[in-house]
Amino acid sequence: MKYLQTMIAATVLILGTSCGNPKKENNMETPVPKISDFPVGEENKAFAQYFSGRSWLAPLTTNKDLNVPMNNVTFEPGCRNNWHSHTGGQILIAAGGTGYYQERGKAAVRMEPGDVIEIAPNVEHWHGAAPDSWFSHIAITSNPQTNENKWLEPVTDEQYAEAVK
Repeated sequence: MKYLQTMIAATVLILGTSCGNPKKENNMETPVPKISDFPVGEENKAFAQYFSGRSWLAPLTTNKDLNVPMNNVTFEPGCRNNWHSHTGGQILIAAGGTGYYQERGKAAVRMEPGDVIEIAPNVEHWHGAAPDSWFSHIAITSNPQTNENKWLEPVTDEQYAEAVK
């Protein structure tokens, strides 16, 4: 019986220190795996306050004359952004891994590479990775000359769990 209790305690300790923890035991950051052919970019620290985990941002377009901002956004497993909206809309193209998109008041949509989500202006929504998968999508800013983000409250753990079940 003591052996069984020791094994259970050890299992709980191991799971508690590794599951959902973006850092390794030696405090080294977990490397981002290659999940698409697009660059990962830098950790998205400027917008970290609007994400429930770590994300990375890689600008894909630089020619301002084209007026089509596109970024590859990569999410660690379980990471999602807050509820938010865009005054000019947005287009998401899943590029790697598995993720979710949800409009407020509607069921979540599972996203796999190649899926396209068209988000109308001012629709409150969130998007992010599945609990067990890294995820990246190309985010295209629609109507960039007037498009503004409106960041709202975080997606709660309960809302996320309900969305991805």
